Amino acid sequence: MAKMNMLQAINNALDLAMAKDDSVVCFGEDVGHFGGVFRATSKLQEKYGKARCFNTPLTEQGIAGFANGMAAQGMKPVAEIQFADYIFPAFDQIVNETAKFRYRSGNEFNVGGIVFRSPYGGGIAGGHYHSQSPEAYFAHTPGLKVVIPRDPYQAKGLLLASIACPDPVIFFEPKKLYRASTGEVPEEYYEIELGKAEVTQQGKDITVLAWGAQMEIVQKAVEMAEKDGISCEVIDLRSILPWDADTVAASVKKTGRLVINHEAPLTGGFAGEIAATIQKMCFLHLESPIERVCGMDTPYPLALEKEYVADHLKTYEAIKRSVNF
Repeated sequence: MAKMNMLQAINNALDLAMAKDDSVVCFGEDVGHFGGVFRATSKLQEKYGKARCFNTPLTEQGIAGFANGMAAQGMKPVAEIQFADYIFPAFDQIVNETAKFRYRSGNEFNVGGIVFRSPYGGGIAGGHYHSQSPEAYFAHTPGLKVVIPRDPYQAKGLLLASIACPDPVIFFEPKKLYRASTGEVPEEYYEIELGKAEVTQQGKDITVLAWGAQMEIVQKAVEMAEKDGISCEVIDLRSILPWDADTVAASVKKTGRLVINHEAPLTGGFAGEIAATIQKMCFLHLESPIERVCGMDTPYPLALEKEYVADHLKTYEAIKRSVNF
């Protein structure tokens, strides 16, 4: 297997998808010859031409509209929103058109071939316009899938599965990991099932759940807890919508405890949905209240980024609180 960072794995996935299917097209702001602001689409225009990898005007609502129109005609657009913070001008197109196209037509037509790719999350000193985690906004919208990988292997397999998926997918890429995360990645085509969580570590005392870049953070917290004799089961959710409640519930029924970590703010964050579902499914198995370790209910701060982040120390304290309840 080749050694790739997350950007290389994403670029490789796009290359394979475009080679496999002529209807796959990539577009967005500066994605053509420039290869995108992070170079995720590097060399694709040279290989496949300007008709299949091209720049758009600086209009996110337009990018989403272009994608809807192309997908309605049977193409498979992979549209890049340069930063997840910029996806909000496209919100109307995505939640009112992309998500509802099939439903409102009674399955006569759809735009299911769309994938919206976007770098998301903090960790790069980007301030409050380049650091947000908006997954919960879209999790409230039936008709969409929301996927977040944690490493290069996941990124390639989940992105290829997203492009092949018959439903619209929002694919958030943790930009903090773009060049920091490296690993072995098969060079051939492969897919990872959407909507299926992965138990990355078995344990018996407490379940710790996260996704994306936060997986590295919770792993540090788990290692600290294990020095105290606490056996942690770790789960990577991977897909926010749909999310794998059965895998999480099976783990919590075994451990009796759950800590959920995400980078987005606490209030209205997806951890609240998980906590509500798991307390219903596992009520008689719970040994302590479900803990949420999340970002603060403030705009993402530039100067205080380290204080804002749901880091390993906050997660470790939540594990201890839960076990000692």
